Amino acid sequence: MPPARLPVAVFLTSFDPGGTERQMIELVRRLDRARFEVHVACLHRRGGWRTRAEEVAESVTEFPITGFARAATAAQAARFVAWCRRRRLAVVQACDLYTNIFALPAAAAAGVPVRIGSRRGLNPDRTKGLHLAQQFSYRFADRIVANSETVARDMRRSAAGARRVVVIPNGLDVARFRPVARAGGIRRIGTLARLHPVKGLDTFLEAVALLRRDGVEVEAQIVGDGPERAALERQAASLGLAGRAHFTGHREDVEAVLAGLDLFVLPSHSEAFPNALLEAMASALPVVATEVGGVPDIVEDGLTGVLVPPGRPDLMAAAIGGFVFQPDRARAMGLRARAQTMQRYSFERTIARFEALYLEVAAGKRVLAAEAAPQAVGAR
Repeated sequence: MPPARLPVAVFLTSFDPGGTERQMIELVRRLDRARFEVHVACLHRRGGWRTRAEEVAESVTEFPITGFARAATAAQAARFVAWCRRRRLAVVQACDLYTNIFALPAAAAAGVPVRIGSRRGLNPDRTKGLHLAQQFSYRFADRIVANSETVARDMRRSAAGARRVVVIPNGLDVARFRPVARAGGIRRIGTLARLHPVKGLDTFLEAVALLRRDGVEVEAQIVGDGPERAALERQAASLGLAGRAHFTGHREDVEAVLAGLDLFVLPSHSEAFPNALLEAMASALPVVATEVGGVPDIVEDGLTGVLVPPGRPDLMAAAIGGFVFQPDRARAMGLRARAQTMQRYSFERTIARFEALYLEVAAGKRVLAAEAAPQAVGAR
């Protein structure tokens, strides 16, 4: 008879493509099925990556809400409590701000013995109310997973959860991303991002315009979609970049996109641990990135990339130009970046650390896979 498995629920907001969603869906797909029975909960059963979860999970269940200060949300929380008990869950893993707020207190009410929260960003654009609600929800978490040392340091400065924070960096499917023989100079520069103000894409476009005004023949490729697309397209036209700045929309074939670039730029104003940067480095691309958040944890300035301050198109243009005029330096830096990324980051390492965390906390609470019975609310 096969050994009993620990029932785990991974709770996502939705399956819309994004950095957090990529990491957590890979967690769902890669958890060891010999040791874990994996369920998925979500606030919204939508998004292009939904089937990636549905094809491997034991179940996928939606608990739809449209805001926290609504009576219907309390009813959904009660449904979630009953669902946790029915599934006899041993572990609930919340994945972001909204699922922390919704799932952690409800999992405690259900008596789920192991409750894991997440902090996967610095959240500079969140309201004070959401921030306070998340801080409150952390009281119900046994551990809170930060995806970078920068995020962990930010959390440890707050009272809530300081001693329960653990760092598990994002993972990468390193086999997908391979170095491409790039002949000639640096011409095609690009970025992958959600088109949102925090991503600093206006700075990137201004830097490209500065380079072209100085006679540097580069073209920009912006891969992704989001609320700022129309504004960015208008900006590109006003800067004289018509036909030189290409907006591709969302692309699933990220490795092919990166293989078509000569240089990668990350112009963000805030980042915790950007997946796109890891993917670019694994593709042996030279990178210019802003010195924000967890980016310096990934890029060693002058060794595996060049760091510049955010919001400075002049300095970004100078850094890009430095690679354009020194293509051999650019290629050498890209190869160093790939070697470092392959050594430090992989999904295998990331998933192993999540598995060890679940088992460690479960063992500390004497939770057996065969006896994932509910505890009393708030039991530690």
